[in-house]
Amino acid sequence: MKNTTYLPVVAGLALSATSAMAETPVLQVMTYDSFVTEWGPGPAIEAAFEAECACDLQFVGTGDGAALLARLQLEGPRTEADIVLGLDTNLTAAARETGLFAPHGVEADLDLPIAWTDADFLPFDWGYFAFVGNAGADAPTSLRALADSDTKIVIQDPRSSTPGLGLLMWVKTAYGDEAASLWADLADNIVTVTPGWSEAYGMFLEGEADAVLSYTTSPAYHLIAEEDDSKVAWGFDEGHYMQVEVAGKVAGTDQPELADQFLAFMVSDGFQSVIPTTNWMYPAVTPAGGLPDGFETLLTPAKSLLLSPEDAAAMRDAALDEWRNALSQ
Repeated sequence: MKNTTYLPVVAGLALSATSAMAETPVLQVMTYDSFVTEWGPGPAIEAAFEAECACDLQFVGTGDGAALLARLQLEGPRTEADIVLGLDTNLTAAARETGLFAPHGVEADLDLPIAWTDADFLPFDWGYFAFVGNAGADAPTSLRALADSDTKIVIQDPRSSTPGLGLLMWVKTAYGDEAASLWADLADNIVTVTPGWSEAYGMFLEGEADAVLSYTTSPAYHLIAEEDDSKVAWGFDEGHYMQVEVAGKVAGTDQPELADQFLAFMVSDGFQSVIPTTNWMYPAVTPAGGLPDGFETLLTPAKSLLLSPEDAAAMRDAALDEWRNALSQ
């Protein structure tokens, strides 16, 4: 009799648990790999959002930033992503052309150095590209001076990485018709080209290059997390190219209300306060507590460079050809 009574009870409890799990909505956010690492923003943001949404937030890492667009173009309407997070303004025109994104519908007071009017893509952080080297080392003062020096650098592939693509736009914006010549001279400085930012920065930290393509905010990590002031961003006379990272809602999502809730959360303090000391970028909305101590020491470029999404898209193929031809010699 005990067995006869016990088994249906256990079966009922299991059925109830399975039903509850099945009813938990899942929101899938496609992003770049470093975002979801244990030291990136992903874990803290996941915990904070799940505390509000009664959902299962799943981050899916997909290489570096530019690889997001390539995967999305490959998957098309079949994509299982509800949100794509980690594109930037060099990619948004191409992303919009896929027809896969819906308006974000969020109104927020953004703290960006530029006006923001894009109805489809919502910023979550921003920064300036820079070469990061060791304090006390000879530091070139321009891209041209870098190309004319013996400084060894590591950069990222513009076909898979948003910093790599940002460098292409930086060179093209600053040098125009002379960009191909600059790349030809810079080729001897390049130790290697990595698929993404993490690999390149790791090589620099291991001493395999004098400097790495990164951000003006990168030294903040060493200063705040490691109490190490030995890494510095080099200021260049031509100015520094800006990156604005964005997220977009996939039009075919089967969780539209949850996706809207996440985008609204993205510009809230619960998300934005995590960004400075995990993604090591400037938040799109300054947190209530302000920026962490140490950010005030960072390089502020005297000149900011940024192409419109449409101009960046129009320039991309020619800039890629110049880069590829220079490095293949």
